[in-house]
Amino acid sequence: MSQQGDHNDDAALAGEYVLHLLEGDERAAFEARLALEPALRDLVRDWDESFVAMAEGIAPVAPPGSVKDELNAALFPDTVKPKRSLWSLLVGGVTVAVIVVGAVLLTPVLMQNPSFDPTFTANVVADDGTLVVAARFIAETGALELTREAGAARSGRVLELWLIAEGTDTPVSLGVLPAEVETQIDVSPDIAERLVNGLLAISDEPPGGSPTGAPTGEVLAVGPVTST
Repeated sequence: MSQQGDHNDDAALAGEYVLHLLEGDERAAFEARLALEPALRDLVRDWDESFVAMAEGIAPVAPPGSVKDELNAALFPDTVKPKRSLWSLLVGGVTVAVIVVGAVLLTPVLMQNPSFDPTFTANVVADDGTLVVAARFIAETGALELTREAGAARSGRVLELWLIAEGTDTPVSLGVLPAEVETQIDVSPDIAERLVNGLLAISDEPPGGSPTGAPTGEVLAVGPVTST
């Protein structure tokens, strides 16, 4: 296949990945490539920014209260009052429009510095939606603010945050995430520069974090860093 053909195929896969249309082994294989291929991360970032821009032009409309019941009845006919997170509903692929709006709904929550707009944001999301961490970097304070919107570390394990900078294949640890839902990491100027067009990832690690300086456990969630 020609290089142009490969690029077009990767662009299509990147779009499907952002919309959470890739599943199972196909999604796992794509995420493995993301950690190694900067050009593929660029495609994911471009799609992510495009969908967010589209969603920002959609005026919010409050649906009737009956919509939720009707969706539950249609999607989960054998379950009584199913407990599903918003992200779980989105990754179920109800409609592309719902998924696009979901990208906006998952925008990181303002934390310690509400007067400053974030320079970069990222939604670090697991394949099945069981782990969702919203990240926002505030250039004025040098703080990377994190909100864990879903999920937690496994019993006897910890979650470790990694940065894969553009043009590199080497993850850099940003630290072990605490048990608290909200936390803040002070980022050095060097790391702040490397956030541009980078990729954030969260891995499952032993207490204290990776002993090797690289992920040793399963990579649970990934998300591209986008400029605001």
